[in-house]
Amino acid sequence: MAKIRSPASGAGTRLVWDAPVRITHWLLLASVIGSYVTHRLGAAGFRYHRWCGYTTLVLVTARIAWGLVGTRHARFASFVRGPVTVSRYLAGLVRGEPSRYAGHNPAGGWMVLLLLALLAAQAVTGLFANDEISETGPLYGYVLNSTSNHLTAWHHRLFDALVIAIALHVAAVLAYWLVKRTNLLRPMFSGRKPAAEVKAGAEIAGSRVWLWLMLIGVASAALAWIILRAPDISLYVF
Repeated sequence: MAKIRSPASGAGTRLVWDAPVRITHWLLLASVIGSYVTHRLGAAGFRYHRWCGYTTLVLVTARIAWGLVGTRHARFASFVRGPVTVSRYLAGLVRGEPSRYAGHNPAGGWMVLLLLALLAAQAVTGLFANDEISETGPLYGYVLNSTSNHLTAWHHRLFDALVIAIALHVAAVLAYWLVKRTNLLRPMFSGRKPAAEVKAGAEIAGSRVWLWLMLIGVASAALAWIILRAPDISLYVF
C-alpha cells in the first residue's frame, strides 16, 4: 500500500473504495441498528432480529472473502500491518505528520479486523441464543440449554463491545475531519478520494461487483443450508 505524504489538494479524484466495500459498510451499519431496534421490541421483533443477524453473518462472511480476492485496497494484505508500523503511524499522528494512505491506514486496518471479528462473534452466538421465554436462535437444538444461556450472555456482552468499537471508529473519523481536515466519510459514499491523496497508479480500475454477488450468494446458500438442517426447535419446551 502506497503511503501518500502530500497533503495538498489537487484537481480530480481517484477511485479507491470499490462498491462492495461501500455497500457492505452501510448495510452492516443498518443491520446493527436493526438488531438493536428489533431486540428492544421483544418477542414481537424476534423474527426480524433473526434476519438482521443473518444479514450480518452473510455480509461479514462475504467481506472476509473479499479481503482475500477483492480489489486492491479491500484486501487484508494491503492494510493489515504489524505493531511496529502501527506504532510509528500513531506516533506520527501525535507529532502532526501529514502522512496519508490511499486505503486504510495501519491503525484503521486493525479497527476493520476488530469490527469484523465482533460482528461475526455477535452473529454466531445469536444462532444458539434464547430469550429464556419462548424464542431461540435457529441452531439452539445443537446445544444444551445451559450452553445456550452462556452463549446468550456472551451475545449481549459482545454487543456492548461492538457499540464501544463503533464509537471509537466514529470518534476517529470525526477527529480526522476536525483536526486533520480529512473527510473519511465522503469516500465511503463515492468511493473516490482527492487525487492529491492517492498516488498515481494506486487507484483501482473497477469494483468487480459480479464476483462479490457470487460470494454473497454462496454465503447465503451455506447459511440457509446450515439452518435448514438444524434440529427442530419446536420440540423443545421452555
